Amino acid sequence: RQSCHRPAGPQPGPEPGRGGLPEGVEYIPTRKKGKNPMKPVGVAWYSLYTRTRLGYLFYQRQVRKARERYPQGHSVSQPCCFPGVKILPIPVLSNNYSYLVIDTSSGSAAAIDPSDPLAVQAAIEKEGVILEAIFCTHKHWDHSGGNAELCQQHSSCKVYGSALDSVPDLTNPLTDREKVSVGCLTFQALATPGHTVGHMVYVLDGEPFGGPPCLFSGDLLFLSGCGRLFEGSAETMLASLDLAMGLGKDTLLWPGHEYALECLTFASLLELDNPALDQKCQWVMQQRQEKRITCPSTLGEEQTYNPFLRTHQPELHAALGLRQGVGEHPNAFRARVLKEVRRRKDLYKA
Repeated sequence: RQSCHRPAGPQPGPEPGRGGLPEGVEYIPTRKKGKNPMKPVGVAWYSLYTRTRLGYLFYQRQVRKARERYPQGHSVSQPCCFPGVKILPIPVLSNNYSYLVIDTSSGSAAAIDPSDPLAVQAAIEKEGVILEAIFCTHKHWDHSGGNAELCQQHSSCKVYGSALDSVPDLTNPLTDREKVSVGCLTFQALATPGHTVGHMVYVLDGEPFGGPPCLFSGDLLFLSGCGRLFEGSAETMLASLDLAMGLGKDTLLWPGHEYALECLTFASLLELDNPALDQKCQWVMQQRQEKRITCPSTLGEEQTYNPFLRTHQPELHAALGLRQGVGEHPNAFRARVLKEVRRRKDLYKA
C-alpha cells in the first residue's frame, strides 16, 4: 500500500530580514526547489514580480512553457453540475486552476482567475456562453494575466476584484461582502487578506439551485494547504481562514492551484495517526497518477486533515512542540501555531 508518509521532516533554517516590505507585512521564504511560479522568492524578486513589467514578462514565459508542455492542460478536468449551474475547472499554467461558472438557463458565464486567456476562451467557445464577468482573487499574474485579452474579446465583460490589490484591468472594485449577479447566479466577495493585502474569495450561492455554496478560494486555501503570507501576518491569515470556514461544512472548495498531493504529504509529517488524512492521501495519489483533478473537496473534509485549519488541535500542538502560554489568548496561540506550520511548509521539499 502506498503512503504519503516520509521518513524525515524538514529542518528549520534561518529567517531573512524583513527589509523593504511595508510595515506589518511579513516576509516568508520559499523552499529552494519547487513548482511555485514565484521561485526563487525574496523581497526584491517579489517586488519585481508584482510591481514591474518584468513580472508580466515572466508570466508570459510561464504561459508559453505551459502551453508547450501541457497542450491539453496539466490535469484532466471534470465539470461539476447541479440544476441551473455548471462549474468547469480549467487547468492552466503548470498547476493553476481557472474556472468557468455558467448559468445554464441564460448562457451567462463568469470566469474566476483567468490565467491563460487562450484556455479560458476555448472553454467559452466550446460551451457557447457569454462571458459577463471576471472575478479576480488577487493581483498575481498567474491569477490575473488573462484579464486584458479576454476583455478585448468580450467588450461587455467586467473585471471584479479588490481595489486594494492593483488587479490588472479592474473595472468594478468590490468591498467586503458585496454581491454581484451574473445571469441567475449570485456571487459574494469576501475580503481575505494574508496572501496579499487585497486578496478576495468568491462564494457562489447554490441554494436557489438546490446545491451547496461554492468557495473559489484563489490562494487563500488549497486542499490541505493555504497560501503563503507574502503580504500579511499569521494573525491576518488566521482571521481570513476562520471567515472562510464559517461558510459551512458542506461548502465546496475550488482552489487556485493543484497542490493536493504535496500538501497532504507535508501534512502527514505532522499527524502520523490521522485516518482521514491517510484516506484522502490514498485517493489523491490515485487521482494524480491518472492526472485527474482533485477538486472540489468540502470545508468539512478540510477540517479533518488540513493542518492550517487544525490550529486548535492538541495533536498538532504536540507535533510542533508548542504549548499555549499562561494568559495567552487562544487565537494568539492559534496564530503562533499557524505561523510555525507555514514556516515548516515553506522549508518543505516534496
